Amino acid sequence: LMLAYMNQEAWQETCATGRVCYYSRSRDKLWRKGEESGNFQEVRAIYYDCDADTVLVKVTQHGGAACHEGYRSCFFRQLDTATGDVTVVGDRIFDPAEVYKTND
Repeated sequence: LMLAYMNQEAWQETCATGRVCYYSRSRDKLWRKGEESGNFQEVRAIYYDCDADTVLVKVTQHGGAACHEGYRSCFFRQLDTATGDVTVVGDRIFDPAEVYKTND
């Protein structure tokens, strides 16, 4: 569905709550998946690699979309390596402008 970063605090919260929490390096804060959109991720299983420095979190995606652009997966664009053309291969589930309204 997506690729994201966890720091130690996000990792501990994920393990303690069973809901996936990431760390946003650009915003310098915890990113509790679904806190704005309602599209949260429930942990089903956690695997780690042979170096124990990367984790794969298998989730149940609640709300239908993992991507902040409104798609089920963040990987909704496919590159044709022969032509360089990019094709959107997923359906947008929600309109980000409606979900992430600001009070400006």
